[in-house]
Amino acid sequence: MHFLDQAKIFLRSGAGGQGAVSFRREKYVEYGGPDGGDGGKGGDIVFEAVPGLNTLIDFRYTQHFKAQRGTGGAGKNRTGAGGNDLVIQVPVGTQVLDDERETVLADLTEAGQRVVLLRGGDGGRGNASYKSSTNRAPRQHGPGWPGQEMYVWLRLKLMADVGLVGLPNAGKSTFINQVTNTDAKVGAYPFTTLRPQLGVVRHKNREFVLADIPGLIEGAADGAGIGDRFLGHIERCRVLIHLIDVSDEDPAEAMRIVEDELTAYGAGLDEKPRLIALNKIDLAGPELTAAFAAELREAGADKVYPISGATGQGVSELLDAVIAHLPVATVTERPTGAVEDASEERPWSPL
Repeated sequence: MHFLDQAKIFLRSGAGGQGAVSFRREKYVEYGGPDGGDGGKGGDIVFEAVPGLNTLIDFRYTQHFKAQRGTGGAGKNRTGAGGNDLVIQVPVGTQVLDDERETVLADLTEAGQRVVLLRGGDGGRGNASYKSSTNRAPRQHGPGWPGQEMYVWLRLKLMADVGLVGLPNAGKSTFINQVTNTDAKVGAYPFTTLRPQLGVVRHKNREFVLADIPGLIEGAADGAGIGDRFLGHIERCRVLIHLIDVSDEDPAEAMRIVEDELTAYGAGLDEKPRLIALNKIDLAGPELTAAFAAELREAGADKVYPISGATGQGVSELLDAVIAHLPVATVTERPTGAVEDASEERPWSPL
């Protein structure tokens, strides 16, 4: 499945049905009078966040959405049927923005959340509603109100508790493969990761969602490399893990570059708690690892976690620190020694 996190679509709610002009005609009934019914209401455009989706790829091939219009009224005071609402299902974490991408019209952050974005037009009045003491046989009727239409942008921001950041080749893909069941591509060249990856970490009877994004380089905020577009996927994270390659010539400079890009991006990323992890210590000796850790602390890191994403060394201590930053409500606890029942019904998830 291809990953797509932005899409532009056209929306139009249903127009209301027109009112009817009708007069009662029955044998032996004198002065039947008007009996035209009102038109039905047009369908609304509704967005619904559903679990099991993590891409907007469907909107690349379907870009026009039009709700059903209301049916016209009829004689015998029959009101026209209302148009069916058009429900557009999107991944959890999707934002709906206006055509200029400046105003957020809706932000769907919970599964099952629904937002009526465009309301269908009301039905027109039938001639029965125009009857009065001075107008006994009205022939006017309402044509029905038109629906609303607009172009909107959909922008997906993945819902994750923890985000991975770092320079290209810092070992982020290897790390997420180590702690989750994700099968992220690993290669000995920059920008192996071209799209965000999600994985579920299970550590000490707790679970949280980890997001890996493409690596950042200096000038990413100005479009260098892949740019900073994918930083939007970690805006909702509660804590960030900053991986630094121990084989880098200047780890402190590597830390500064990423921190500067987070600050340039804004959206509060520079204010989130960050755990500095010195990765690939299996390729360096203890003395070099200790020297680089001290250098990072002098550059502003509160604590440095030496780890190896390939062998798993030091990863448990890092995950302990991650859980300490997460509210209890965001993790799933199981009794110690509990065994999952394979027959237990759980909602399907692609992770």
